[in-house]
Amino acid sequence: MSLPPLPAIMFEPLVRAALLEDLGRAGDVTTNAIVPADHLETMVLVTRQPGIVAGLDLAALAFRLIDPAIQINVERPDGSAVRAGDVIATVSGPGRGLLTAERTALNFLSHLSGIATATGSVVEAVRGHRARIVCTRKTTPGLRALEKYAVRAGGGSNHRFGLDDAVLIKDNHVAIAKGIRPAIERVRASVGHLVKVEVEVDTLDQLDQALSLGVDAVLLDNMSLEYLGKAVAMVDGRAITEASGRVTPTTAPAIAATGVDLISIGWLTHSAPVLDIGLDCR
Repeated sequence: MSLPPLPAIMFEPLVRAALLEDLGRAGDVTTNAIVPADHLETMVLVTRQPGIVAGLDLAALAFRLIDPAIQINVERPDGSAVRAGDVIATVSGPGRGLLTAERTALNFLSHLSGIATATGSVVEAVRGHRARIVCTRKTTPGLRALEKYAVRAGGGSNHRFGLDDAVLIKDNHVAIAKGIRPAIERVRASVGHLVKVEVEVDTLDQLDQALSLGVDAVLLDNMSLEYLGKAVAMVDGRAITEASGRVTPTTAPAIAATGVDLISIGWLTHSAPVLDIGLDCR
């Protein structure tokens, strides 16, 4: 499946801000002192370990914002599985621009590729089951759209993007409302007809209440495998089932085998290690 790119207007301010942070008040004093202004160079973006690529458009923009004369030839587009030593892209042009933009380009590329790689590891672990792997709102402030894009690059899907695009009634909402029923009733009286409603439940009794009120989805929070299986049977297709809590590539297959529709994982975006990528002279 082809991965639709993000419009540049969504990430240009972030890349520009990152470059300005790095350039400081005097620019790249090291590169400007060592590399002649007319020096042309060809370099390659190379993976140091296997993974999945994401963030090439941001890396390319970092180079172009420093020097529009820099040319980029992509060999492994976003969503590609790569091995250690694979060339992701060739970058050529003024040497000063290449070295000045290098760290910003690699920061975005390595971070987003790390998220894509982590996502891909769990997607592969549950292959053969119906469950889709989804991310959460546990994202780096300011980078949510990018990190959720990286999840898609790794073969995962996105949960809600913010507080405004879906209702998710959690335990604190239920506590303040004094129950699942009043919480759902207040939501139904407030939101528009196109807004989906999901409720977090910890017990089968709570699940029964939520189902009786016709919710669209249920978040089965930190349930054992036994109770997940019972919950899926109770739901019987009446709502989307989402499992969450301490999910790893090792535990994911058993969770998926219970028949849940979604498995949500926060660490995909908040704790995934970067993918080691370098910029080398060809």
